[in-house]
Amino acid sequence: MTTLQDIPFTTMAGEQASLADYAGQVVLVVNVASRCGLTPQYAKLETLQKQYGERGFTVLGFPSNQFFQELGSDEAIAQFCSATYGVTFPVLAKIKINGRSEHPLYTELKRTPDASGKAGRVKWNFEKFLVTPQGEVHRFRPSTEPDAPEIIAALEAALPR
Repeated sequence: MTTLQDIPFTTMAGEQASLADYAGQVVLVVNVASRCGLTPQYAKLETLQKQYGERGFTVLGFPSNQFFQELGSDEAIAQFCSATYGVTFPVLAKIKINGRSEHPLYTELKRTPDASGKAGRVKWNFEKFLVTPQGEVHRFRPSTEPDAPEIIAALEAALPR
């Protein structure tokens, strides 16, 4: 049986990776987009990466054009993230997050309900899934900023002391 940690995804370099590569870390999985009103959240995601990275945390950005707000190529996305927001966390190959050809990682993540008890489709860009080293998943909708108290509390609780 495949676990959440074992589901493969592809890096921008074309290599296979999985959450297992981040074993023991707290991972914030975010579907990102370069041309969205929420795109400035990249800055706060990068701040989290810098603030907590050495303590066992990483952001994983999954570009998606499901809402028609992402650049056309992985190269253009990488250039945008680096030049505009100085992103140092991994931004992976573009994927689909909803629908028939959605990525299996998102199929599993979307089973997790948000704070109001709703699971299912990703509603918009910058939906966040905090995955703890124990495999617990916490879901935060797009309008929840990366530095919101509820995300920081879940992150702090999951990090090693």
